[in-house]
Amino acid sequence: MSKSASPQRGEVVRVRVPFSIRKRGGRKLVVVPAGAEALAERPRVDNAMVKALARAFRWRKLLETEVYGTIEELAAAEKINSSYVSRILRLTLLAPATVEQILAGHLHPRVTLFKIMQPFPLAWDQQLAGLKSEYPSQPAVPHPDA
Repeated sequence: MSKSASPQRGEVVRVRVPFSIRKRGGRKLVVVPAGAEALAERPRVDNAMVKALARAFRWRKLLETEVYGTIEELAAAEKINSSYVSRILRLTLLAPATVEQILAGHLHPRVTLFKIMQPFPLAWDQQLAGLKSEYPSQPAVPHPDA
C-alpha cells in the first residue's frame, strides 16, 4: 500500500496492488492473483534448466564417442556423483518440443528443474500430454509428427 499526496489539493490517494513474490531459478517473480489482468509475459529462460540440458547433451556425446566408457568414469572426471549424472542424462530423452520450450523460456512458471528431472515417460506424446494435464495453461506444443 502506498500513499501519495497531491500537491494541488492536499488529497491522499491510496493504491492497493495485490501480488505475491516467488523465487524461480534464483530470481524473484511477481505473481498476480487469479482473475487479475496481467501484462503479456515475456519469455523467461530458466538458466538452471538450460545449463542442465547443455550438460546432459555434452555428457551423452562424451559417452557416445567413448571418451568415457561408463557413467562412473564420467562422474569421476567431472567430480560429481554418478547418480546426479544419470538423472541429468535422462534429460536427453525429453521430447524435442519440450527442449525447445525450455530453451525459449515458454514452459509454465511452475515447471522447475527439480520437477523436470523426476521420472517421465519415454514416449514423447505421453510427455507432452503429461505437461498439458499438469499445467493446463501451458502454451500449445506442436506435436513432432504435425
